[in-house]
Amino acid sequence: MARSSKQAPEEDFEEHIVDTDVGDEMRSSFLEYAYSVIYSRALPDARDGLKPVQRRILYTMDDLGLRSDRGHVKSARVVGEVMGRLHPHGDGAIYDALVRLIQHWSLRLPLADGHGNFGSPDDPPAAMRYTEVRMHAAAEAMTASINENTVDFKPNYDGRETEPSVLPAALPNLLVNGAAGIAVGMATNIAPHNLIEVVQALRHLIKHPDASLDDIMKFIPGPDLPTGGKIVGLEGVRDAYATGNGSFRMRATARIDSVTARRKGIVVTELPYNVGPEKVIEAIKKLVQAKKLQGISDIKNLTDRHKGLHLVIEVKNGFIPETILEQLYRSTPMETSFGINAVALVDGQPRTLGLKEMLEVYLEHRLVVVRRRTEFRRAKAADRLHLLQGLLIALVDIDEVIQLIRSSDTRADARERLISVFDLTEIQADYILDRTLGSLTRLSSIEIEREAEELRKIIEELDAILGDAQLLRKVVGDELNDMAQQFGTPRRTVLLESSGQTATAAAPLEVADDPCWALLSATGLMARTSDDNPLGDVDRRVKHDTIISAVRTTARGEIGIVSSSGQVRRLNVLDLPALPPTAQSPNLQGGVPLREIADLDGTPLALMTLDDNNPGIALGTRDGTVKRVKPDHLSRDQWELISLADGDVVVGAVALATGNEELAFVTSDAQLLHFPASLVRPQGRSGGGVAGIKLSPGARAVSFGAIADIESAYVVTVAGSGEALPGTQNGAVKVSPLSIYPAKGRATGGVRCHRLLKGEDTLLLAWVGDGVPLACATSGSPVDLPEPADRRDGSGVPAAQPILAVSSSAAALPGVFGVDVERHTPVQD
Repeated sequence: MARSSKQAPEEDFEEHIVDTDVGDEMRSSFLEYAYSVIYSRALPDARDGLKPVQRRILYTMDDLGLRSDRGHVKSARVVGEVMGRLHPHGDGAIYDALVRLIQHWSLRLPLADGHGNFGSPDDPPAAMRYTEVRMHAAAEAMTASINENTVDFKPNYDGRETEPSVLPAALPNLLVNGAAGIAVGMATNIAPHNLIEVVQALRHLIKHPDASLDDIMKFIPGPDLPTGGKIVGLEGVRDAYATGNGSFRMRATARIDSVTARRKGIVVTELPYNVGPEKVIEAIKKLVQAKKLQGISDIKNLTDRHKGLHLVIEVKNGFIPETILEQLYRSTPMETSFGINAVALVDGQPRTLGLKEMLEVYLEHRLVVVRRRTEFRRAKAADRLHLLQGLLIALVDIDEVIQLIRSSDTRADARERLISVFDLTEIQADYILDRTLGSLTRLSSIEIEREAEELRKIIEELDAILGDAQLLRKVVGDELNDMAQQFGTPRRTVLLESSGQTATAAAPLEVADDPCWALLSATGLMARTSDDNPLGDVDRRVKHDTIISAVRTTARGEIGIVSSSGQVRRLNVLDLPALPPTAQSPNLQGGVPLREIADLDGTPLALMTLDDNNPGIALGTRDGTVKRVKPDHLSRDQWELISLADGDVVVGAVALATGNEELAFVTSDAQLLHFPASLVRPQGRSGGGVAGIKLSPGARAVSFGAIADIESAYVVTVAGSGEALPGTQNGAVKVSPLSIYPAKGRATGGVRCHRLLKGEDTLLLAWVGDGVPLACATSGSPVDLPEPADRRDGSGVPAAQPILAVSSSAAALPGVFGVDVERHTPVQD
């Protein structure tokens, strides 16, 4: 190749070599790489719980207007916008992060809404050119008020645009959705939690900043995984909450069922977090082929989008399914561990955080966001008020203003004359000049004054928030409560303190028919006692649960469970796990969810014996009907106890001990009626009952119970708003002795038992029963009730947290309960 005739001077081609030590260069380059991975890729910010790529995805979708009420767009468009504007990395990494924001088995509260194939726990998603995406409503809450100077912005990678350093995050995303990431020399792994429980803990922390970890764990007893399942052993959970490091075991939800007429099987309906069904199937096949696992004849994956996860493991005849299930837990991913390593960025530095620290960091962020938002809105309202004040001054002499403007040679001249003549500011003068003469003549001083007065009220309210730290914290708490009402869902993961007794290959084939008690808890767990009488003098309120019904039976006997649909389901007591005989109280730590034993139509209410030598059972319905059912049991597995009218449900069922009990109704408008059970004639199964209580228009019965001794009975009522999402409001609770309420005849209206205050329009829950009442929360933890009050029409006191159910310490009564069937969903369901 010929050289150009215009060559550069010789000195321009001299080499400039800089001697650099290889070790120093490697150290410098590695530190820069490590810094970039830690701060810009792998670790979430403790304030919004997002990694940079996730934050950029949500901000870009918000900037593009891809709201939840608008149509989906191609995922490739979102990925391209994020990569071109904010995230200088590959499109594959961005799309992977976007997919995870959509997958409901990955996040407890998805932040993006997808249309198309976004994969499964075992399969990858379709390419981004085939899928579509938009923001989830929860993502809108994460970016809400971002344009109101609530967060700081920083330059993007090329300095042409800006991006938020953190999102306003109206949701506590770090705890709700968890996080996982591997950086250089450190990693993070945070389990998802229940939004309602986290919000309850945050609101408690707002009111009690010095709350201990034990106080907070009353609201957040453990993680709530997107795939449900069970957490076995809570010691590691508490360690993680205290120090930021710990581990717990996750176990699949499975039940023993008849898969064919002659063969039993194991039906798996929930798997541990991040475990797919194909991984379990592959592990089982390898164990069977290696002859390390015997007794399995076939395994079928019947999972679909209607039934959800459904693995059927057929067991050969002659093998004990319970023993095989324990082997599966030990040898397959049906039981695995989750290691919590709560590392997140705080003030730009990676820190290991305990539960309270994570809550405090988020709470401080929200306080800053709300304060900055309030200042922005206050300044905006003040600016508008300043303009309106100028208009009001001009309207007083509108003709002179118009004449002054017309007679001015230039805009600048008109501005100076308006300022000097009417004592306006430059901003007010410009605003008047920007309006047309026609609009100036049509202005109404009344309308402007009305708008100005509204702005003064707004400014006054905003000034009150800025000037009162407690009011600011209340605003944050109220907004968190709104988030819980809008996005909160019941708990999916069952928390078990221990795994109970482990079956082995040497497990006996026969179980002795010893006397025992069958127990039902507020969260839907069932168990039987292994000793003769554990309910003599024990507290029925136990850690993470409350026993709401118990019946005397034998280990090889049968019992019935009554549901809100008016049906009774036959259960074999032998199917219930036995509690250790050393337990001093029936805490159901080794209990089994009811749905693993049998399918039940409606909410479980009470247990009953199937003995013909008893007074039967009493039922109360939402429409105020009462019925006593004769002890007439069929040979089938399920039958009706009452013929319900359309829309009616059973709100209470009580197994009678003598037939001389007192029956009691409580209605939604706080009316209580009790009358002798002898006034209700027993009927057969086909009967529809008789009138129990006369209801006011729009009212309904919320509770029905039976009392053996009026002098030792109590009434518990919880008032609140009927418009709130179930499980999100604490309510006002009142406890009073039943003896202060006079008895009245059946089918009458009753007497008032609770005064409803402002903001309260209904009873959320009521209970009437013998013995000292005990309550548990939606998380299963105990709730302290106030001291009994002797006022019949008194109001309640605020509860510490939402109450799920109330039971009695009087263990002699077999069916004591207090559950609102319209608001109660067992944790396991």
